[in-house]
Amino acid sequence: MMETVTVRTSNEQAFNIQVSGLVQGVGFRPKVWQLAQRFDLRGHVSNNGNGVQILVAGEEDNLRHFIHDLTHNPPPLAKITEIFTMPISLSEIPEGTFVIAGSDKSAVQTGIVPDAAPCPECLKEILDPFARRFRYPFTNCTHCGPRLTIQEGIPYDRPSTTLKNFPLCEACLKEYHDPRDRRFHAQPIACHACGPKVWLERIDGKPLAVHSDMKLDEADAVCSLLRKGHILAIKGLGGFQLACDATQEETVRRLRALKQREGKPLALMARDLETIRRYCVVGEREAELLQSAAAPIVILKRHPEMTLAPGVAPGMSTYGCMLPNSPLHHLILCCMTHPIVLTSGNHAGEPQWINNDQANVHLKDIAEFVVLHDRGIAQRIDDSVVKVMDQVPRVLRRSRGYAPSPIWLPSGFEHSPAILAMGGELKNTFCLLKDGQALLSHHIGDLEDSLTYADYQRAISHYQRLFEHSPDSIAVDLHPEYLSSKLGRAQANGSHLPILEIQHHHAHFAACLVENGVRLTTEPVLGVILDGLGYGEDGTIWGGEFLLADYGGFTRLGSFKPVPMLGGPQAIKEPWRNTYAHVMAEMGWAEFAMNYSDLPLFDHFEMKPRMMLDRMLSHGINSPLASSCGRLFDAAAAAMGICTENVLHEGQAAMEMEALVDDETIRHEDELLAYPFSIPRLKSSGMPYVEPLGMWQALLGDLILHTPVPVMAARFHKGLANVICSMVTQCSHPPDGHGRHHTVVLSGGVFQNQVLFELVKHKLEVEGFTVLSNKQVPMNDGGIALGQAAIAAARSLQETNEVRSTCV
Repeated sequence: MMETVTVRTSNEQAFNIQVSGLVQGVGFRPKVWQLAQRFDLRGHVSNNGNGVQILVAGEEDNLRHFIHDLTHNPPPLAKITEIFTMPISLSEIPEGTFVIAGSDKSAVQTGIVPDAAPCPECLKEILDPFARRFRYPFTNCTHCGPRLTIQEGIPYDRPSTTLKNFPLCEACLKEYHDPRDRRFHAQPIACHACGPKVWLERIDGKPLAVHSDMKLDEADAVCSLLRKGHILAIKGLGGFQLACDATQEETVRRLRALKQREGKPLALMARDLETIRRYCVVGEREAELLQSAAAPIVILKRHPEMTLAPGVAPGMSTYGCMLPNSPLHHLILCCMTHPIVLTSGNHAGEPQWINNDQANVHLKDIAEFVVLHDRGIAQRIDDSVVKVMDQVPRVLRRSRGYAPSPIWLPSGFEHSPAILAMGGELKNTFCLLKDGQALLSHHIGDLEDSLTYADYQRAISHYQRLFEHSPDSIAVDLHPEYLSSKLGRAQANGSHLPILEIQHHHAHFAACLVENGVRLTTEPVLGVILDGLGYGEDGTIWGGEFLLADYGGFTRLGSFKPVPMLGGPQAIKEPWRNTYAHVMAEMGWAEFAMNYSDLPLFDHFEMKPRMMLDRMLSHGINSPLASSCGRLFDAAAAAMGICTENVLHEGQAAMEMEALVDDETIRHEDELLAYPFSIPRLKSSGMPYVEPLGMWQALLGDLILHTPVPVMAARFHKGLANVICSMVTQCSHPPDGHGRHHTVVLSGGVFQNQVLFELVKHKLEVEGFTVLSNKQVPMNDGGIALGQAAIAAARSLQETNEVRSTCV
């Protein structure tokens, strides 16, 4: 908060101003210098561990205007969280001009700005044949360019980046030192003369003559090779990527086979918005996202008359599209009139490779050519993914362009201790929390892969070093076998730190509370957390949970019906196992055979080793009970004939069923035709649960009637949304009969299903509930590290307060 204090009777004053937030590496010091010149002030500005420090003196009115402009018109990439001003003696500011001083290497409290796509000025420059940086692939300024991916330390100065070995030429040095230039103190600047270089190679090491075919330069040659149907590896901002022409089915199919990535949609990049509009429906919010500095992959509904290769996104009604996020990508695509596939440079499950030697070794069996450069990558980072649901952009994968922007926790967390939260197992992230500020890492990936697990460990060390974070405690998922939990326990034991085990769905819940600004001292609110799997407090697998919770704890008010996961983890890969388990749980084989023996599903089951399967179910052999909404989706989809035998990636069956949903049925069909669920109570505990027997009878009946699958998919979504809302209504009335809970949290990976999410949200709002949902933090497991950190902080603060109360 800014305060103005008169320190002497004359109209001249002096202040020590500390600016906190994302203020380093964004042209903040040049902005301060320019304002100081405009308002005739003297003093100096410097970076320090808390952000930017300004010692300034001048006329009272000028100082007021100076602070006002600084606060209300900061540089484009800056995010100010606090400006603290303290009056000081005029004698502390020597006479003279205002200067930019060197950085103070005090303890780190400031954040790091995410990488930003090229700004309009830099784009114009690389396409201007008369400009000094014409077609220079590393052009940037204070308003754009790399940050996290080149940053090795704080303060953010060139010696702390991977550009430290590229001394500036005379022309760049002049821009760097000219306060009137937009590259004034821009740390990553470079040019053809002094900066990193790009070159193109055949990945098999054979010679390549780029200019023999009259190509303009390497970027132009890359474009030509893509058009000819070649697969290329390209060193991007945060790692290598694999690229090919998105209109050539044979090339796309070859890329999938070589990368060992079957089925999962591939991301697209196009040179401009107009190109994307030819293939996809782009609304106003989607256009803003695509053209934002973060430049994420945006999930877009595709036009029915699409002409891209079918292998780009099989079974889906959407494409994931992005615009170029670096000058190199702009140059490659400027002559490409349709999108290219641009996916991470790795084999499925592995981390994206980041250095030249790794790419040449590990990508040689996929790509034919490789685009290399000599600018180092300090931190691997994937592309972010965003989807607009209910008219709100929601981050599904938080990475390049968003991470590691700090997330400020709500009121009550200001004095939280330092906590390291380890995240989960899939789509993993970790979180550093301290003094009410959380740094949620970029997307790491699935820790089951040993290389990804090693990268996860390296990234934790990198972040802790960058932000000088030393935890007071470590938070892990309750699941005893998660690699992240094991690592957290090992680190806690080795450092003699407290370890806090956080239930998976409570972490989802708390992450949603944080980003919606719910105070630490809030009363418990309702929550619906739907996902695939999470370790429950009773030792069973949870995944469809109705909670009453706050940061400190939770009560499980309801659940989906626990059904065996036939074959354990194999049930995730083979959806028919879930269908069979559900059918056996609901009606048994005799009833199923009597009523539904004409269905292809019956024949499918007959081909399976049913005696063994039944023995597994009856004796609980490798068939753990799971109240998983994700597995219910798998079971229903498989019954409809969607991915019945197996899936090629997580969530494929549910995603393809959502893509098939008939919009007309959703909007206009009689509610009575929605598949019915009921809400009885478990005999063991009396807890209400979602019983799907009615849904199965209706679905199987529709199969007999040869009802179109899109209609069935719509009826399933509508019925599921109805029962979720009914359960919420039931849970909203406390047992004592007084009052009603009015706020509901919706979170968990299942709510990435746009149809289900919007149906549930709108219905709850019509019934008078306030709905909280995720926006800047993923609904899926990519967000739970934030929730783990918040819960751990809440418990620690509560213990501290209890100790103080006891002492009093």
